[in-house]
Amino acid sequence: MPTFTRDTDIFRDEDVLREDYQPDTITAREDELAAYKTALQPVVNGAQPRNIFLYGKTGVGKTAVSRYLLKQLQQDTAEYDDVDLSVVWLNCTNLSSSYQVAVNLVNTLRSTDKQISTTGYPQQRIFNLLYDELEAIGGTILLVFDEIDHIGSNDEILYELPRARANGYLSDAKPGIIGISNDFGFRDELSPKVKDTLCEEEIHFSPYNAPELRAILNQRSEAALYDDATGSGVLSLCAATAAQDTGSARQALDLLYNAGELARGEDRVQIVEQDVHDAREKLEQSQIEHGMRELTKHGHLALVAALDLALQCETPVRVRDIFPRYRTISEDSDVDPLVRRRMHDHLADLAMLGILNRHGRNEGRSGGQYYEYEFGVDLELVIEAVGEFDAIALPKKVARSVQASSMGS
Repeated sequence: MPTFTRDTDIFRDEDVLREDYQPDTITAREDELAAYKTALQPVVNGAQPRNIFLYGKTGVGKTAVSRYLLKQLQQDTAEYDDVDLSVVWLNCTNLSSSYQVAVNLVNTLRSTDKQISTTGYPQQRIFNLLYDELEAIGGTILLVFDEIDHIGSNDEILYELPRARANGYLSDAKPGIIGISNDFGFRDELSPKVKDTLCEEEIHFSPYNAPELRAILNQRSEAALYDDATGSGVLSLCAATAAQDTGSARQALDLLYNAGELARGEDRVQIVEQDVHDAREKLEQSQIEHGMRELTKHGHLALVAALDLALQCETPVRVRDIFPRYRTISEDSDVDPLVRRRMHDHLADLAMLGILNRHGRNEGRSGGQYYEYEFGVDLELVIEAVGEFDAIALPKKVARSVQASSMGS
């Protein structure tokens, strides 16, 4: 008897539920598709493309809609002899400046044996290399910058590229920018000259509601799961849970996928509602663990300070009590501590992630208003995460707890 056999009860094609799956049709985004199509019409006409910005939270369809519509655009414009369209994608998640964006674009457009170094060039030299690559391609070139908000206020490239033809850097190439951002506030941080040049068309993707998420799950589950693999109410529960939380299709699909994995792990033939509840708890725990590990150095230091107080049963605790502990741990770790207000910002980030609970207090005229913090997650989760932090001098009680946790595991 073989050790491994294929699924015959739950998953028909589990890849359909994964993040990188591109559906053949788009569900519940008719208005956004219509606005996007209108904004892309100049490309079909052979004119200079408009610059387009898409805004919306993670998982609301910005990238999926872009990939779907741009694929259709490439197919349809192939019928016109006077339209030569290229689409170039660049994920800006790990890029924090116009220089880095330009270097990565050059290397994306070049063959592997002609890659350039990511450092050491003057910025204008990199821009000139980029213009050479774009001119060599020629025609209409749509540059899609996913997660464009990561470059912050260093936005010079967003000014230079749309004006490259007018400034004489390009003649055969007609570039257009499509920026995709999870942060609508990014627009406000752009310099005035970039706003005037770049933000010609803006399309906003609102969070999905429960019926829209149910429609998406219905579409995906038909291909992803075997018939009768979901019990009564499972898809509706996944949709309602995600709608109430983030309005994200990604979350709804993750809930269904993880619920299916739980059923498969127990050799059952059907996903039930309890699997969805268990999957949500598992996903929340995973997100919290990831959130703690992805904090900045000062976020880690603030977290360790709060954990030290919690292990001594001193929570809920005020900022004025956390700050001295944070400052001591920072100095012991050879890190210059932040001022109290900036440290408080990191506590607020921990509260936003759901790691800490923040409670407002008001003692009237004598005491004023202040916040108290306590952990909103199991301390064992925090202790495990803290054990992986690098170059932080852990207080004795935290260090002992980390050691005990590692021995127990």
